[in-house]
Amino acid sequence: QVQLVESGGGLVQPGGSLRLSCAASGMRFSVHSFGWYRQAPGKQRELVALISSGGSTNYADSVKGRFAISRDNAKNTVYLQMNSLKPEDTAVYYCNAQSAKTHFWGQGTQVTVSS
Repeated sequence: QVQLVESGGGLVQPGGSLRLSCAASGMRFSVHSFGWYRQAPGKQRELVALISSGGSTNYADSVKGRFAISRDNAKNTVYLQMNSLKPEDTAVYYCNAQSAKTHFWGQGTQVTVSS
């Protein structure tokens, strides 16, 4: 019954912005850390941003200063605000939830940055 559902992806022009959402259900949201990962065609999946259960954050160097991860425990939702998007940000973005005992993945949402 655990579900992570990503939304908010789509086509955006370089320099534009998108906000991704990850809606979680069937789990104890507040005890999980959440990460946004991405995978471009032919490349390895990489961690983009991480937020702990306490709200501390970490970012990949490639997105630092442009992306921001946040969480709303009352809504059981994690967000990834993406600004100043570049073509190299094009990828499928996945939401990941991890606790001391569990590890879950969403299905992913496509982000395409192109003119």
